[in-house]
Amino acid sequence: MRIATGVLVAGAVSLSAIGIAWSQAAPKVPPAAPQPAQTAAPATPAPAPAPVKQACANPDALGVGRIVEIDTTGGPGFGFEHFKQLDFLRDKEVVLTFDDGPWPVNTPAVLRALADQCTKAIFFPIGKHATYHPEILKQVAAAGHTIGAHTWAHTNLGNKKLTDDQRKDEIEKGYAAVKWALGAAPSPFFRFPALQHPPEMVSYLGTRNIAMFSCDLDSFDFKARKPEQVIDTVMKKVDRLGKGIILMHDFQKSTAEALPELLRRLKAGGYKVVQMRAKAPVVTLAKYDEEFAKSNALPTVSSRPVSSVVQTVSE
Repeated sequence: MRIATGVLVAGAVSLSAIGIAWSQAAPKVPPAAPQPAQTAAPATPAPAPAPVKQACANPDALGVGRIVEIDTTGGPGFGFEHFKQLDFLRDKEVVLTFDDGPWPVNTPAVLRALADQCTKAIFFPIGKHATYHPEILKQVAAAGHTIGAHTWAHTNLGNKKLTDDQRKDEIEKGYAAVKWALGAAPSPFFRFPALQHPPEMVSYLGTRNIAMFSCDLDSFDFKARKPEQVIDTVMKKVDRLGKGIILMHDFQKSTAEALPELLRRLKAGGYKVVQMRAKAPVVTLAKYDEEFAKSNALPTVSSRPVSSVVQTVSE
């Protein structure tokens, strides 16, 4: 096991990471996200605009109680489901996280709910989904949320039939895809699909200085048919624990529908959101950037104005 040396800073508050403890607790296994029918990605998108800080128009908003900066050197791990060392959250503090996006309708609805409450989250997009919907992922970045990665195709890296090289390809291609979609490197934050953490890949991410995220409480929103189920599950668990990193999915319709009320319930319960940011972006590998750019090379759409392309010649 590789030792983590991550440091968290929030104003005058700092926390030194002294290690990653590996747990054999049985992880929760959500189904792999379905893939749409598209087989080709669009032409390279423009970089996402820089986030614009705006005053909160909602006087009763949940907001952001604290911002912490993460030094990902050595690959620190977060979330007590699997990583026991970095207990940095104070009582009544939560971190909102969303997996498996970006996705039409659901991700924009999640963004609206977060914006209405003037709060922030971490998004762990699937690489393929990022190539299908780069414009949605750019909206996530423009809103000031933290963006990591969640593999290329939501492959369970705990599958013993996979070689280490195949697992590394899933990780690195996922980052290359997110970078391609954003036009800039995301944060060195990673969540394993199904929370399956092969020890070899934990060590590998340590050498890549990428922080790993499990969770403190799982919403099980992929099992929920109604938004009320998501709200009840999250609130019961967070009230019992008193704080934690919350795992949700912006891919799920039930989560998008539940989020406005869930955020209000968190506010009413006295909880405060902690936003986690990386000290520096991930350093992607040139091999994957080049291969990805080459495989997605398509003709560029004309940027000429309509008047120079279409002219009325008869009415």
